[in-house]
Amino acid sequence: MAFLRCDYHSTRLDMSTSFIASLPDSVDLDKAPVLYLLHGLSDNCTGWSRYTRVDRYAYDHQVAVIMPEVQRSFYTDMAMGMEYFSYITEELPAFCRHAFGLSRKRELNYVAGLSMGGYGALKCALKRPESYAACAAFSSVTDYSGRAARADERERREIRAIVGPDGIVPEDEDLFALLKKADASALPEFYMTCGEQDALYDENVRFARALEEKGARLRFDHWEGTHSWELWDRSVKQTMELFFENRR
Repeated sequence: MAFLRCDYHSTRLDMSTSFIASLPDSVDLDKAPVLYLLHGLSDNCTGWSRYTRVDRYAYDHQVAVIMPEVQRSFYTDMAMGMEYFSYITEELPAFCRHAFGLSRKRELNYVAGLSMGGYGALKCALKRPESYAACAAFSSVTDYSGRAARADERERREIRAIVGPDGIVPEDEDLFALLKKADASALPEFYMTCGEQDALYDENVRFARALEEKGARLRFDHWEGTHSWELWDRSVKQTMELFFENRR
């Protein structure tokens, strides 16, 4: 595997940004599966590689893993900030295809993330279903509208910067509303995990139930555990096995 930290100037963000790329070395890159792996609220592009064995799992399955940086944006084209959703779904994949020769085929592109990144991964899958074969979401913020309603003053300031001055999450940023409008036949496969002692467990159960009622293809694993890297390491390992085991 080649492990790279890439620093470049993003035209969409109009600033320099970074991402981590873990690239297989025993397959042609245009034939390798690509996993866009999204970080959580308090992390950056290095979190997955520092706190899990994702690089080893990627090596075992010869998967290209792209780990971007989005600050605390909730993977959103912010009302008062950067256009991170467009960056993640448009510019970053285009840059990686040009720089590394990665495939644009839907069946070779996947998205996953933890917590805020789980919200981002689910949003990518719901708003751009034609772009991804499958989506994995771990300990995800699935009820962003509820989170906004419960937020303290510091978080309300952040939320207003993301969604607008009224702090109300619009339907096109609300996962339940997006799922309700989605064409079930066009959706990718979903894999969700959450610790049963996680404060986000109940909303993950509700969203998993909503996916099932929609008729989406879903596997939902829940285990003893909290909002922790131990659970996310287990989750990303399981994701690699579920999505890529038959490709080896």
